[in-house]
Amino acid sequence: MTSYSDPSRPAGADPAALADTPDEALRRSLGVARRRFLSTCTAVAAGAVAAPVLGAAPALAHGRDHGHGHGHDHGRGQVLVPPHKRGIILYTVRDATARDPLASDLPSGFREVFKQLARHGYRQVEFAGYNQHANAPGGASLESVQGARLLRSWLDEYGLRAQGNHGFIPSSWPLTAEDRDTFKKHLEIANILGMDHMGTGGDPTGSSYRADWDVAADKWNALGEIARREGVKLYTHNHDSAYGFLLDRGPLDDQGRPTRSSGIRKLEYFLKVTDPRLVWLEMDIFWAHVAQYKFHTYTAPDGSTRRNVFDPAGLVTRYNKRYPLFHAKDGVVDTTNGMGWDMVPFGTGDIDYTTFFSRVGLSNYRNPMVEDDNSPSATDPAQSLREAKISYDNMAALRRRRG
Repeated sequence: MTSYSDPSRPAGADPAALADTPDEALRRSLGVARRRFLSTCTAVAAGAVAAPVLGAAPALAHGRDHGHGHGHDHGRGQVLVPPHKRGIILYTVRDATARDPLASDLPSGFREVFKQLARHGYRQVEFAGYNQHANAPGGASLESVQGARLLRSWLDEYGLRAQGNHGFIPSSWPLTAEDRDTFKKHLEIANILGMDHMGTGGDPTGSSYRADWDVAADKWNALGEIARREGVKLYTHNHDSAYGFLLDRGPLDDQGRPTRSSGIRKLEYFLKVTDPRLVWLEMDIFWAHVAQYKFHTYTAPDGSTRRNVFDPAGLVTRYNKRYPLFHAKDGVVDTTNGMGWDMVPFGTGDIDYTTFFSRVGLSNYRNPMVEDDNSPSATDPAQSLREAKISYDNMAALRRRRG
């Protein structure tokens, strides 16, 4: 398996640098595919860790009461997340996009939700699919070229930029013709929406074995090459298990699979065996902290138990521009639930985002998307958009500590 040993300086042109060129900015603003844009230009111009490494001491009492959590510096100083980089994944407000506008006075469907998020201050959104309520403008599904053009018109209307989507990643490998065509359709939609990135909300594989991660790497390298030709960066997203330890050493079990680990984590291995020009990552910072709590020891090849506490920000800094996106999801410490954390709105928990964003840097490159799986409420239909505002304000208030 090919190993890419210098993740921060891949051979050839840096796609991140390419994305910052004036021509690329123009192409994005027009929502035009790269090949079409270039052809047009040519024609025209010829441990169980109770207080995790990046967290703070456990809070005495927390709920969805929106009080400020620990580790958040809201004073004066350098802004940690620039205004144009403050985003939200629409999964956080999925109840609002799915709401029937004929049955509620609350914002309903994509257009009204975009309008409300822009009022809150957001400038970026990440899609979690293109479905909404059937009575909303445009109808139930906007997963088409025509639907994407409508979405793009609303994004432009409210000064928002689409920065990614948790959408279609083919299940087949090798790719079937049908899956390849569907994948290309989603790339076309991404280009119409002006996205730099397209990805998934799932892990590349749920396996713990190196052989399966090698297969996943081959598949993602191939998909990433297809995406690169269309000017889009393909990314995968993590849950906690993907930052557990890879089983890559003997002795073997009765099915011939390794039972011990060299100490490398699954997604860290994936980073090493995927092409940095083709495959990117979105770190879900909450789930990375859950992994820090859960996966802190492993069985080494000699049978000994070894300790290795995960440092999410440290991994990002090592792989640098391989991490263009984050899910900025907060949590309060809870050592009774098996995960170490309970999810809460951004800025109301214990994850030290001031330290995290200070350490990872590149604030004009990274795209943190607010996410809270629990914001939609069956009893309080206004909660998700209200908490989106709270999360925005807390992100905007983050400042680098002085001294």
